[in-house]
Amino acid sequence: MSEADKKIIKGCIKGKRHAQNELYKKHVSLMLAICLRYAKNKEEAEDILQEGFIKVFNNIKGFRSEGSFEGWIKRIMINTAITHIKQNLKHQYHTDIDEIEEIHVVAEEKKDDDSVVKIPQAKLMSIIQSLPEGYKMVFNLYVFEQLTHKEIANMLGVSINTSKSQLSKARKLLSSKIALITGNKKIALT
Repeated sequence: MSEADKKIIKGCIKGKRHAQNELYKKHVSLMLAICLRYAKNKEEAEDILQEGFIKVFNNIKGFRSEGSFEGWIKRIMINTAITHIKQNLKHQYHTDIDEIEEIHVVAEEKKDDDSVVKIPQAKLMSIIQSLPEGYKMVFNLYVFEQLTHKEIANMLGVSINTSKSQLSKARKLLSSKIALITGNKKIALT
């Protein structure tokens, strides 16, 4: 960790507004991108981001300088997003994500340069955001955060098999949505 980062952290611990502002400016872009992966839209992501930074500032004294500071903030944002989504799901009447029809996608057998499908990042993120909440959470935690199914199961309070099932269904649904956009009938996410 750089001396500048240590100085910002010390300032935040003392409650200095300029230090909090520096910390926010330094990490806001990456943290918003993380929140966007879990949220339904930008407004929800900004709410999660704000709530997450409040937690960062309230708990910064607890940072033990073990591992990266950015990783510590990232974990707070992810946990805040999951908590936010779980709370919102409790208030919805229809939350059974397993009722979505499973769409079968044929896996590609040929792996040549002509079979590569390129999708702009913004479009891909939009497709991921459109996934049902449970699918999206497991997909993000597994793919982007690189957590194991055991870690995901513990974090979300579900079984390991549920985590695996949600990931499989998320991949199938993403594959079908990408196939619709690209016109390619043989898309497979591995």
